[in-house]
Amino acid sequence: MRLRLLDRYVLKELLYPFIFGIAAFSSIFIASTMLYRITQYITKYGASLETIARLFMYNLPEIINYTFPMSMLLAALMAFGKLSGSSEITAMKAGGVSYYRIVAPVLVVGFIVSMFSLVWAEKMVPFSKAESSRILNEEIKHNSRPSTQDHIVIKTINGTTQRVTYANKFDEKQGKMTDITIEEFNKGKIARIQTAKEGYWENGTWRIVNGNVFALDDQEGVQSSAKFTEQIIPLNFSPKQISWEQKEPEEMTIRELREYISILEKQQTPAYKQWCEIFMRINIPLASFFFAMIGACLGTQKQRTSSSIGLGISIIVIFIYYAVMTFTSGLGKGGALPPFLACAIPNILCLGIGLYLMKKKSV
Repeated sequence: MRLRLLDRYVLKELLYPFIFGIAAFSSIFIASTMLYRITQYITKYGASLETIARLFMYNLPEIINYTFPMSMLLAALMAFGKLSGSSEITAMKAGGVSYYRIVAPVLVVGFIVSMFSLVWAEKMVPFSKAESSRILNEEIKHNSRPSTQDHIVIKTINGTTQRVTYANKFDEKQGKMTDITIEEFNKGKIARIQTAKEGYWENGTWRIVNGNVFALDDQEGVQSSAKFTEQIIPLNFSPKQISWEQKEPEEMTIRELREYISILEKQQTPAYKQWCEIFMRINIPLASFFFAMIGACLGTQKQRTSSSIGLGISIIVIFIYYAVMTFTSGLGKGGALPPFLACAIPNILCLGIGLYLMKKKSV
């Protein structure tokens, strides 16, 4: 019974600083990155308050996602700062409770927050970011995406057949695609591949020229192949629609990123940026668990620690973490480091520091 009461007590001390952290850090993000731009959208582009409100709401999920690890760090640091400042941790140890057992509720909460953040980052952030981009470009700036793009992907579904069209280069103004690959899937299995040098938008249809068609079978591989000089493909997207269908890596789900990477790898095109986006989508949420460990240890001090000092320490730790993350992920996106390692380095460092601090505080 004593241990269950201990857990409830520690969790209660975590709750309010965690909620405060989400509100405080979200406010900092909004004030530092959004307010000036919102003012510019109103004064320069004449955006309505209703449009600005929707843009603001669709930007919130990404901001909140970044605040989960920060808030977990602040909550653990402030909760254990209060417990150690009032000598409650000393009393718990004197009562035979090990330091690892005292920290356990914080680690469990950190793990739960990490898992929730993983789901949030996958289900909420890509959609909201894509919609935010659409509102900004279509409704506020009234312009389009770049007329010339590299590595475009268009997915269409007709009954049980799914078609993925890939082009190495796309020019909206000319209505032209270059180095085209079309993969057709039947009931989830690839059935046919078409390749073509170029494609043109004419009279409401796409016409591809100088290509090959390969009929495939799961067991036998290529069953037949043929060349063609010209043919029309069932792609009912105008050049303007194709421009808007393209997403940035941050606007894709992990599944969409994997499909995109598969196409890029078949074309022997580097996909470092896309792999880094996948691993960052996993490692940033996991930081909540490691920050919980570090925060609890840093908050365990002999003297009483004020809330302002806890907030200051949190900001320093967060700054160092994101500075390292920015540097290593940049190396990963450039191919200087394997993407998995580049994105995992900040968390590996946090794990090492957390284990060292816990061992030191348990003595």
